[in-house]
Amino acid sequence: MDEARLQSIAADTERCVRELAEAGGLKAGQLLVVGASTSEVAGRRIGTSGSGEVARAIFEGIEAARRDIGFHPVFQCCEHLNRALVVTREVAERCGLTEVSAVPIPGAGGAMAAYAYRHLPDACLVESVQAHAGLDIGDTLIGMHLRPVAVPVRPSVRTIGEAHVTMARTRPKLIGGARAVYVLEPDERT
Repeated sequence: MDEARLQSIAADTERCVRELAEAGGLKAGQLLVVGASTSEVAGRRIGTSGSGEVARAIFEGIEAARRDIGFHPVFQCCEHLNRALVVTREVAERCGLTEVSAVPIPGAGGAMAAYAYRHLPDACLVESVQAHAGLDIGDTLIGMHLRPVAVPVRPSVRTIGEAHVTMARTRPKLIGGARAVYVLEPDERT
């Protein structure tokens, strides 16, 4: 893939992450789960043509937004590693996540997770998370790693490369019934 195409992938990824962060109120210290099929981005069927250079471009786009916003990216592995996730050890410890023993490679974990594992500082693999928001590039099915109430966010960029993009933010559960109040009016605070 030529460098112009890779730069476009990085820019589109960054734009999606920034839109998602804005729509979902993603803050410093919160988790953003990312699932990405580099095969789909390259116009091939998921799991057939993993690409380290496409993974690098996606990682660079996410990293550009992360530097400004301060969220923690979490990269989902493919089904061959039971959709485990690549995180920094600091995040795993801070969030009380269960570490699992595996090292993602392109053929078992996917090119994106393999790249992230090698480029995040002190990376490790964890079994699951409950992320505040998610970016799914190529229909990799990240929903299992989002907090319980996921709300779709429609990106202005509908595809990255050739891959379909889906995004979601999360919100707290609304509990109660007909008498429940969800917002305290300013005059009720006194």
